[in-house]
Amino acid sequence: MRQKNGANAMYAVGIALLSVYLFWGGTYVGMKVAIETMPPFLMAGIRFFVAGAVLYVISRLSGAKRPAGREWRSSAIVGALLLLGGNGMVAWSEQRVSSSIASLIVAAVPVWMMLFGWFGRGGKRPNPGVIAGIVLGLLGIAVLVFQPGQGDNGTATDLIGIITLLAASLSWAAGSMYSRSARIPDSPLMSTAAQMLTGGALLLVFSFFTGDWSKMDVPAISLRSYAALGYLIVFGSIIGYTAYIWLLKNADATLVSTYAFVNPIVAVFLGWLLAGEQITVNTLTAAVIIIAAVILVTVFRGRPQKARTQAVLDMQNQQQSIH
Repeated sequence: MRQKNGANAMYAVGIALLSVYLFWGGTYVGMKVAIETMPPFLMAGIRFFVAGAVLYVISRLSGAKRPAGREWRSSAIVGALLLLGGNGMVAWSEQRVSSSIASLIVAAVPVWMMLFGWFGRGGKRPNPGVIAGIVLGLLGIAVLVFQPGQGDNGTATDLIGIITLLAASLSWAAGSMYSRSARIPDSPLMSTAAQMLTGGALLLVFSFFTGDWSKMDVPAISLRSYAALGYLIVFGSIIGYTAYIWLLKNADATLVSTYAFVNPIVAVFLGWLLAGEQITVNTLTAAVIIIAAVILVTVFRGRPQKARTQAVLDMQNQQQSIH
């Protein structure tokens, strides 16, 4: 009986981990398809506000308390940095660059977080392994930025798109660092719901000033874009995140953290398979370099298991905004 229960638990962990790998890896292509006929900031606002409302109801039904006023304010700040400054700019940039390039630059967020921590107040010099990861991450970004060639489908380097993605990654890193000390709800689901609701609302307001509302042509929205938006809401933001929360409670933290460098691999493959994006030698080289950098930064943090578990929770705040 114990062996059967153990096998069932292993299957459950495997299915949940595969869900996080595939569903979150597919969000980059999902955004690319959704913005084909939807304005980017408005699309992102609808996505996160709806997902946040669903997660809020689920959290309340699970017994989570309503966020206090101060928790709403902190959640709004985190939501602004992660969703408005992070996801919104990624969605906008995918009008100019491929989802593969977007996923690789976003994958370098842990590198920026380590740099922020190093140069921040009371920051300590990281160990050589982490420094090597930081250097590799910067090298990988450089390979993406300086790749030659032009393309009509966003597969070639676009400097404005790259700069926007870098700004989005820095916004994610800043939001992740702030969330460590911010007063947010104790329940992970409620915390995410509050961030998605406030961040989604900010995206909706911001999209009005960018002209997205006037650009929205509902009859012209394709079934393909509607399907992509539904995928982002249901599989990327609700099911994928719920599976991730379950994994944090039922699987080893180090195993769970592997999604950070598996997602870009999945994203690059799906971009090629579903969106017809070309995979250049530079993109493949940058993928290897950036993924190696994330692995080095993750492995060589040199903290005890309890701290590594907290590091995974911090990485959750980095990545949940895109997924």
